[in-house]
Amino acid sequence: MNDLTAITFGLQAFVTLLVILDPPGAAPLFLSLMGSRPRKVQVRMAWLAATTSLLIISIFAIFGQFIVDYLDISIEALQGAGGLLLLLISLELLKGIEQEKSTKTQNVALVPLGTPLLAGPGAIVTIMLFSSRVDSPDWTLALALAVLGAHLVIGLTLMFSTRILKLAAIYTIIGSRVRETMSTATYTSIVYLTCVIFSISISVIAGVQLWGFPKVEWLYLITLIIVTGKQIGRAHV
Repeated sequence: MNDLTAITFGLQAFVTLLVILDPPGAAPLFLSLMGSRPRKVQVRMAWLAATTSLLIISIFAIFGQFIVDYLDISIEALQGAGGLLLLLISLELLKGIEQEKSTKTQNVALVPLGTPLLAGPGAIVTIMLFSSRVDSPDWTLALALAVLGAHLVIGLTLMFSTRILKLAAIYTIIGSRVRETMSTATYTSIVYLTCVIFSISISVIAGVQLWGFPKVEWLYLITLIIVTGKQIGRAHV
């Protein structure tokens, strides 16, 4: 395999893992559990959660297929069990005060942040699929760097989640002011154009061909851009 192929494979793995691990999606839960803790504790818990996820993902990348075969567990069963576990954790979070008291004695960086929120069934299945495609040292290195890079982004996102939340509030305020100074058609065109540029950029990074799509796939893509644009637009109305 040439270096270009290995780089493309690594970028595909990095983008896919980043989307499935969803660091911005984990930030609100991290803030709800760690928001009242000192800054040093928040930083330590952020990197502990990222390290926990990295350890679990690495174990399943190396021994995942052997573990699944030995325990005779199907991928569907693994996904179902992870979904039920996330449901139980969500119900626990609805307890409010009781949950807040319990976090003082529990290491939430391990459960639920490290797993199953970050290193959940989706991430485990994804890394197992990518591992099965590795057939050279270059691809092994590319996959390892992709996993490390994704967890570096997770650690930084959780560590700076408080500041990111403030930036999001500033973004919302600026967007509302901009929305008031231009017509609806102009603002909507800018939002859609931004979504198109972002979608094309992600596709290029992931190595997706930008031509030859069937009509149905083009319809799906256009619908996704329109829906995303509307959601962004509603945030500033």
